[in-house]
Amino acid sequence: MAHSNRDPTTSRHVAVVGAGAAGLVTARELRREGHSVVVLERGSQIGGVWTYTSQVEPDPLSLDPTRPVVHSSVYKSLRTNIPRECMGFTDFPFAARPHDGSRDPRRHPGHSEVLAYLRDFAKEFDVEEMIRFETEVVRAEPAADEENRGKWRVESRSSDGAADEIYDAVVVCNGHYTEPRHAHIAGIDSWPGKQIHSHNYRVPDPFKDQIVIVIGSSASGVDISRDIAKVAKEVHVSSRSTSPDTYEMLPGYDNLWLHPVIETARKDGSVVFQNGKTVYADTIMHCTGYKYYFPFLGTKDEVTVDDNRVGPLYKHVFPPALAPGLSFIGLPWQITPFPMFELQSKWVAAVLSGRVSLPSQDEMMEDTKAFYDKLEASGIPKRYTHLMPDDSQFEYDNWLADQCDYPRIEKWREEMFYIGFKRIYAQSATYRDNWDDDHLIIEAYDDFVKFMSSYPELLPLLKT
Repeated sequence: MAHSNRDPTTSRHVAVVGAGAAGLVTARELRREGHSVVVLERGSQIGGVWTYTSQVEPDPLSLDPTRPVVHSSVYKSLRTNIPRECMGFTDFPFAARPHDGSRDPRRHPGHSEVLAYLRDFAKEFDVEEMIRFETEVVRAEPAADEENRGKWRVESRSSDGAADEIYDAVVVCNGHYTEPRHAHIAGIDSWPGKQIHSHNYRVPDPFKDQIVIVIGSSASGVDISRDIAKVAKEVHVSSRSTSPDTYEMLPGYDNLWLHPVIETARKDGSVVFQNGKTVYADTIMHCTGYKYYFPFLGTKDEVTVDDNRVGPLYKHVFPPALAPGLSFIGLPWQITPFPMFELQSKWVAAVLSGRVSLPSQDEMMEDTKAFYDKLEASGIPKRYTHLMPDDSQFEYDNWLADQCDYPRIEKWREEMFYIGFKRIYAQSATYRDNWDDDHLIIEAYDDFVKFMSSYPELLPLLKT
């Protein structure tokens, strides 16, 4: 598959922070646009959040700022919650490999298959040659000296020592599944049980015969509560999306109950829910999400993280005061991530080359403020700024595609996402293995074949 250049107006020297899915596709798109690229990755391999490790942090809540940080949050049983067909990059299908025992052919594969797909992608596009592994970015900020005005100073450290380098631009792709958010529970300081964040959950074995409370009913809460229920005495799920009097046993289980939020925790070991039920629990598991965290950015006046809103950002990517020198890929959530990363990075690459122009700083600020005002008027909390529910993610994707003169998101991909998302809530225990969208699978594979017919060496990627 050839690397295409499009005669860009300007070639930039760009630092990409992180070699997860966002960093990999960003590096590819920047190079396609004619830029020189260095990817700075603090780990020893590509994959980011999809790199599984049994290692966990010594502080189970990850509150200690001096703790040795483990950057993976993947648990052993994790499988994708959207089908592989709509998850893959638009021009590199995430198709099932011929089943030879070394790969996971399921539509909702495990984390190791996603990592294998990312490795295939990196190999196909020679991305690894741009990556410096085991290199941590400790500071990235606008260069202060007159000679480098308008450029970026990036300080990093590795086993080879410290580096201080100048780049034309920095693209932040460091993910947002490392710094945990926690539930606030009245009385928790005197409660004698154990607490852990899902960031440090790997396998259910430590919870054998315990009574466990899982806070959160989104993807990780659903998965982990059912994983633990295989070995625990009781599992009680606390969800703020349920009514205050909710108390029900979940179908298919005799030891798994759904409750509303926790009202208080007591020093006798009891936990009282809003529905009045009291549980004497051994462990509270916080499946409560993560914070956006950029400790290396020296841009506190121009970019802040306030109640999990990274801003101000124009279209979730460019801070108006620092554009186009600084950009962020991959902040939106509850989305089909890989295609969005791809389109965001195409936009960034085209803007940096001058092939696509941004509005003025004032116009970007005006647009961003209007977006924030709309969220506030709708009663949407600041922490949901980067949430993209309903049709908004595909409207956003298609806006990005239009900016770059690239094809819009396929209709089958949109429909597959919507149908799959509904299944998560309607049949949370079985949605990964029971589906009713075979017509969309056929459309997807027809598209894959059309695309890959131009590259016959890749056709074996598709199942016959």
